Amino acid sequence: MIEVRNITKRYGNLTAIDRVTFRVEKGEVLAFLGPNGAGKTTTMRILTCFMPATEGSAHVAGFDCADQSEEVKKRIGYLPETPPVYQELTVFEYLSFVGKLRGLSGADLTTGMDRVMERLSLGSVRQRLIANLSRGYRQRVGLAQALIHDPPVLILDEPTVGLDPKQIIEIRELIKSLAGSHSVILSTHILPEATAVCQRVVIINGGRIVAEDTPDQLSARLRRSEKISVTLKAPPADVLDRFREVAGVEHVLATPDPHKVLIECALGKDIREEVARFAVRNDWGLLEMKPVSMTLEDVFLRLTQHEDGLSKPDTTTEINQH
Repeated sequence: MIEVRNITKRYGNLTAIDRVTFRVEKGEVLAFLGPNGAGKTTTMRILTCFMPATEGSAHVAGFDCADQSEEVKKRIGYLPETPPVYQELTVFEYLSFVGKLRGLSGADLTTGMDRVMERLSLGSVRQRLIANLSRGYRQRVGLAQALIHDPPVLILDEPTVGLDPKQIIEIRELIKSLAGSHSVILSTHILPEATAVCQRVVIINGGRIVAEDTPDQLSARLRRSEKISVTLKAPPADVLDRFREVAGVEHVLATPDPHKVLIECALGKDIREEVARFAVRNDWGLLEMKPVSMTLEDVFLRLTQHEDGLSKPDTTTEINQH
């Protein structure tokens, strides 16, 4: 549905994105992640035909973003970080205007407006001026304009900015409900949001793709050891040293909670049974033991920073070889 091949964008001597390549399949929700200035917005502007790439090609629904921009625009719903709303209009007037721009009229326009107002809970403010709406409601109106023509492709830049916790949950559920019928690119700084709604993640840094996979697979590839969190009712003062006696334990780390320790062993090794037996035998009161995996935030930081001598070029090679 979306295919980006080696797109590069230069501004004079500055290269904003460099040979970016990725795909989004039909019905897939893809998280597009990266630190500020990484190239996310530039990539989305190329996909929405706001600007051309210097090199490479981008296609949406089989149409070229550079040469067939009108066809691409018909098939995309776009929500930029700042919603493109006209504050002097009411919600009803604005959505009617946008729907007509999208080629809707008559019953199709009415159906489209009713659908997005219901999906985004805008019925109670349909006759209010957008200027008088809260930030959260303006964000909903921005989402409504992206959805009104029921496009097969959605590109959403920080869609939950300004929403309260309840509204964030509602928008996440809406995005998840679009999977299967729409292809979605979601740019966000809220990493738990990406984990909650996206099947696959693309991480961009310094204008280049440094990783592309599911959150679980990225975590597995970058994990350097197995980690176990162990909570004890009555740990002894020398609990760190004592756990190091267990066969297979490589490191034992203290945590802010004096009843909890973090145990590391070699990647692919499972020592939970040995650790549990040791704690029970010493009558320390084993309350909880669970594996600890890398979060998407851990993956993001590992791939976008130089940590422990891990360089970005080596990481890119490691991730993309799998």
